[in-house]
Amino acid sequence: MARQDKTNFDRTDRDANPDAITGAPGSHPVGTGLGAAAGGAAAGAAAGLAGGPIGAAVGAVIGGVAGGYAGKAVAEQIDPTAEEAYWRDEYSNRDYYDPQADFDTEIAPAYRYGWESRSRHKTGNWNDVEGDLRDDWQSHRAGSRLDWDQAMPATRDAWNRIDAYHGDPNDDDTTVANRPK
Repeated sequence: MARQDKTNFDRTDRDANPDAITGAPGSHPVGTGLGAAAGGAAAGAAAGLAGGPIGAAVGAVIGGVAGGYAGKAVAEQIDPTAEEAYWRDEYSNRDYYDPQADFDTEIAPAYRYGWESRSRHKTGNWNDVEGDLRDDWQSHRAGSRLDWDQAMPATRDAWNRIDAYHGDPNDDDTTVANRPK
């Protein structure tokens, strides 16, 4: 991956991602929701061991709030507007480019699935999660007619791009070798 790609993560040219209710900048409902769900489940399970059903309910609420903040922090590292603009420009340079495929309805959902999936998985090792991503593609395809084998190259490209800037440098996946210095 070329070093100049890093400029697409510059916060000065990002969309504000306004909150739908308050209008405040920096809204990341997907990351916040995923973090809340994961945090709530983990805290609820831990509290349930110690405090029974009531402890589980209280733990789920507290864990949901904490998880929401953690999910928002991860999601804020990724600007969906900048990612879509990058891939809109870059797609025609890829070996899987299909001039007959509409970017917005067919290809963009695959890229989006890649960058959103990478932000949800602790491991950056594509090989560890590819089977799960394949299984979940049907529910994330947003109307795209691409089957997994057609969507996978774009999904993996977006995954690798996010992993190169935000992934674990100790991960043994080959994508880390492309990490900018």
